[in-house]
Amino acid sequence: MRTVTVNVSFPQRLLKAMDRQAKQEDRTRSELLREACRMYMENKSRLKNVMNVLQAEARKAGYKPEDVESWIAEVRKNRKAA
Repeated sequence: MRTVTVNVSFPQRLLKAMDRQAKQEDRTRSELLREACRMYMENKSRLKNVMNVLQAEARKAGYKPEDVESWIAEVRKNRKAA
């Protein structure tokens, strides 16, 4: 597999934490970052699939996108109040 080197900036504290984690797992910083990127993309894909299913079910039940948005706003409002 061909690899390409990229430059990425990190806050110093995050870089130190990342290096500690890589050391604990006996792996390189690059290996850790590759896995983190793969996991991020897999999670985003799964979330997108879940959202698609939920949106389809909501449409079948007769709900509109603005209904869901107002419910989310209400939950957030209640959490702040609590």
